[in-house]
Amino acid sequence: MNILIAGAGPAGLTAADELCRLGFRPVVVEAADHVGGLSATHEYKGYRFDIGGHRFFSSSELVNRRWREWLGDELLVRPRLSRIYFRGKYFHYPLRPFETLARLGALESTRIAASYAWSRVRPRDPEVSFEDWVRNRFGSRLFELFFRTYTEKVWGMPCSRIGADWAAQRIQNLNLPRAVLDGIRRGSRSEEPALAKTLVRSFLYPRLGPGQLWDAVADRIVDAGATLRQGTTLDKVHVDDDRVVAVDVSTPAGAETLEVDALISSVPLGELVRKLAPDVGEEALACADALRHRDFLTVGLVLSGSNPFPDQWLYIHANNVKVGRIQNYGNWSADMCPQANRAVLGFEYFVNRGDDLWNLPDQALIDLAEREGRELGLVDGCEIIDGTVIRAPRAYPVYDADYRTNVDVIRKQLSRYPNLWTVGRNGLHRYNNQDHSMLSGIFAAQNAVLERGHDVWEVNTDTRYHEEGVHQQNTADRLVPVPLRD
Repeated sequence: MNILIAGAGPAGLTAADELCRLGFRPVVVEAADHVGGLSATHEYKGYRFDIGGHRFFSSSELVNRRWREWLGDELLVRPRLSRIYFRGKYFHYPLRPFETLARLGALESTRIAASYAWSRVRPRDPEVSFEDWVRNRFGSRLFELFFRTYTEKVWGMPCSRIGADWAAQRIQNLNLPRAVLDGIRRGSRSEEPALAKTLVRSFLYPRLGPGQLWDAVADRIVDAGATLRQGTTLDKVHVDDDRVVAVDVSTPAGAETLEVDALISSVPLGELVRKLAPDVGEEALACADALRHRDFLTVGLVLSGSNPFPDQWLYIHANNVKVGRIQNYGNWSADMCPQANRAVLGFEYFVNRGDDLWNLPDQALIDLAEREGRELGLVDGCEIIDGTVIRAPRAYPVYDADYRTNVDVIRKQLSRYPNLWTVGRNGLHRYNNQDHSMLSGIFAAQNAVLERGHDVWEVNTDTRYHEEGVHQQNTADRLVPVPLRD
């Protein structure tokens, strides 16, 4: 049976591993010269950079077993620490109101209290936007201090254009007065719920970054007889009688056509639809063209001097700088930064391909990151001795006002092809965690050869946690904002 897997990220490689376990030998094609997708680890002069940071924890015991099987003792157990950096001070994330007010000081706390009181007297009605929702529950002052800047950096849209339903899910039903009183009763600890501790306070992490795990899986499937072809692009999908029968692929050396009995694809959903043309209809093509992504830049800096802060990452809530988050890779694993008296930081910028920041030359981005690091006071006393830039296109599927309609049209179109499965974050246009992408790959592989009938689209539609360890019930997809219609 000729099974082709397009994409060697977590979903594609996990699908290949599952097929090998079941006795099949798939062909995996990957456009990049490395595996891992957004979970790759980029090496620069011996220093290692993660794209966005990846905490390895899952409510799926199957996923946990696979991680340990694949990497064993190379998986480290790490304590979690990530905070908000604001006005030169650190605040736990999610916010702990009692701690927050104490660190802001008496004057600012008084302003927050007055703003909150006013929001209770004169709430915004109707409550339509993210901004409306937060102002009504926290007041305008706390909204401006802790909610506006980072949200708008990540999603590239004003908070007044993001739907209130996202705020209700993302921030949960935190009551400010009750939280403050609870903090006073318990002291400044503001402990998290017991159930969330196991998710929040520790996690697994590969010693050499997440790419180490996916390199190990790639080696594993090749040893089992699978074929892995890097630098190979999926160009065209051929259909006959509603079945995928062949694909065109290309490399720098040339193009060829491969016959297939089944196709598992993690390429971006819109791109896959275009590769099926003209077999798909005009409506599906129009919906494919309408799907959007948010892109991502990491500027890696190598510093001499002591470790600048103890967190794995900091959320930067400051509107005088463009950086949204800063990783400290040595705090994920000491082996990410192999030299003593060095620190390796990743300045993360949320962008759209083609905008001014995306198009800046690498050296200009390195200079920008150094300048902003010094402006924030986070690299004082450190010398910037080197830097590198990692561009990650299509990092975040955008849930715009029409995305669900567009995906539903495409999903209906793809259901015509019984030997085609889409998997992973981009393959499903769903803001999946890494473990959800893995499960979609496993289910697709079982469907392809065991006819199990798993609905791959249902992975992560009843999410029980997200990366902050907060439980959700009956929420569709991982939480991302939905823009309001005009």
